[in-house]
Amino acid sequence: MRNLHELPRFDDRWSYLYLEHGTLDQKSSGLVFHTLAGHTPLPIGQLSLIMLGPGTKVTHEAVKALARNNCLLAWVGEKGIRLYSHSTGGTFSAKRLLVQARLASNDEQRLAVVYRMYQKRFPGTNLADKTLQQVRGMEGLRVRQAYENAAKEFDIPWKGRTYSQENWETASDTNRALSSANACLYGVCHAAIVSAGYSAAIGFVHTGKMLSFVYDVADFYKCEITVPLAFRAASKPKTRLESLVRRECQQAFHDARLLERIIPDINEVLNVGHDCRETSEELEGRAHSLADGSPSGSVPGQSQPESS
Repeated sequence: MRNLHELPRFDDRWSYLYLEHGTLDQKSSGLVFHTLAGHTPLPIGQLSLIMLGPGTKVTHEAVKALARNNCLLAWVGEKGIRLYSHSTGGTFSAKRLLVQARLASNDEQRLAVVYRMYQKRFPGTNLADKTLQQVRGMEGLRVRQAYENAAKEFDIPWKGRTYSQENWETASDTNRALSSANACLYGVCHAAIVSAGYSAAIGFVHTGKMLSFVYDVADFYKCEITVPLAFRAASKPKTRLESLVRRECQQAFHDARLLERIIPDINEVLNVGHDCRETSEELEGRAHSLADGSPSGSVPGQSQPESS
């Protein structure tokens, strides 16, 4: 019988896998992706996120296998840009979600989280005497400077961040590369958020969107990872730019040890301590639900449905 401790932790996994034009199925040996070119086995236990692009089908058994292994499944648009839908996370504890909701619902505590989020982007800078408007101005300047520095480094003309999802091909190569890289970053941050038991919708700097907290967290890493990556990719020969960006994101996320950083960074800005660790009963519940061939199909702590 498998148990929870045999499963890889989120920070030990691959960042993501993008699939298109094929069928994702489960075989006895694990997940297999079928395309006209052949069959590719996938290491289900090592994946944190699978992004399903256009032309993909997924079987019921494959979805069950991904859920058992706490791998987020996302349905995305062409080239991985738009997110249409996603599966749920694998945690059995609502403690972190309740803390997140409490912090976001209290104006004073929410503002404290916002300042801690900005502090992560300005290490060594005292923001205590700054108004929120001043800090946001500093952040805008920081991002614009990151764009200008990257444009200068890779000798690319830069006229600002402009693009249209409805007219994707009319955007500059650099803007397309930035959007593609950020889409990958959003997906990985989203997978980490739901894996840890937080809500993707309850944001602090960003609010009102179903991915507000994803945008909050992704902003920690854009200037460090996706901005220089996108400008570098845009400076290369223009063949399948979005595909190139996705491949380079995988390596960049690995080099930056991104998966090891996301959940601790979230816990830090929300000031989440030991009280939000899952109890032994919750860990046992998750392990039991992930075990193949569970005789009752139930999880400790869940009530049984009434017989009809």
